Amino acid sequence: MDVFELTRALVDIESVTGNEAEAGLFLIDYLTGLAARTGGAVERMDIEPRRFNVLARWGDPMVTLSTHFDVVPPWFGSSEDSEYIYGRGSCDAKGIAACMIKAAEGLLGGGWRGFALLFVAGEERNSAGALAAAEHPCGSRFLVNGEPTGNKLALGSKGALRYEIVARGRMAHSAYPELGESAILKLLDVLERIRRIRLPEDEVLGVSTMNIGTISGGRAPNVIADEARAEIMFRLVGPSAGLRAAVREAASGLAEAREILEIPAVRLRSLEGIASTVVSFTTDIPAFAGKWGEPLLIGPGDIQVAHTLEERVAKRQLRDAVGIYTDITRRLLSAAA
Repeated sequence: MDVFELTRALVDIESVTGNEAEAGLFLIDYLTGLAARTGGAVERMDIEPRRFNVLARWGDPMVTLSTHFDVVPPWFGSSEDSEYIYGRGSCDAKGIAACMIKAAEGLLGGGWRGFALLFVAGEERNSAGALAAAEHPCGSRFLVNGEPTGNKLALGSKGALRYEIVARGRMAHSAYPELGESAILKLLDVLERIRRIRLPEDEVLGVSTMNIGTISGGRAPNVIADEARAEIMFRLVGPSAGLRAAVREAASGLAEAREILEIPAVRLRSLEGIASTVVSFTTDIPAFAGKWGEPLLIGPGDIQVAHTLEERVAKRQLRDAVGIYTDITRRLLSAAA
């Protein structure tokens, strides 16, 4: 398969987070064939029943190329025209996986060894695959993580801080609101306080942002709501202590602020001759916790079309990415020698 065919083959396997097994088995089969021809080894790294990472290595890896093979819902299959490949995961991140595999094939054909491919599950929800991989490092000194950056090296990526805000009240007939206590009104007051929090800024990563992602609550239009909740996410650009204190203060006396997840912002290295950027999304890099080496972040695709019904990746960027991953791996292997 060429890189376009491999991208489409991966996209056409539904692998919404939690249902990655079929795509993982495809990767194992493809990479086992490659390893058999080139003296490599492939292993399955179990996370939980029917969920696993896929690791292929050639020698003792100094460089690991890694991305994820789970996708967000709704899944839809691939198509293409002269410029783009479309489909869920084409951009984020199955096209990237295809580019890494094709780069590995080229490196092996040129006699290079000492690198690995690591494809992980669960990035789109909680980095379950990367967390599992962090428990089983293989000695790699550099981790080239693939996410859609337009084939530019990211100098940093924002972190994430997620909360569930839960308000409680007392039910009553809506004709007599004085007999009840509306959890929805409490929640609205808390959210308004949170919207007024002054968000941190960073000279490289820019401004923190906040999104109210979900709101739910109440039982019926004629019942005073006894419970309401919202899920919110901040994109972090630095330490979170001040922001977390502000959220607690905003919720005080009205609701419970449950911290669900924190992923720190990260700063990353550059390489001479490769254009750079800064990204606002989070990645698996913090979950790896440095156990797979110093991280770099780069991949084909535009993050602004990822997670949409128009998800696509430019064929030109896929072709370029094969060469970029090849070049980066050679340079890092030479530096590690």
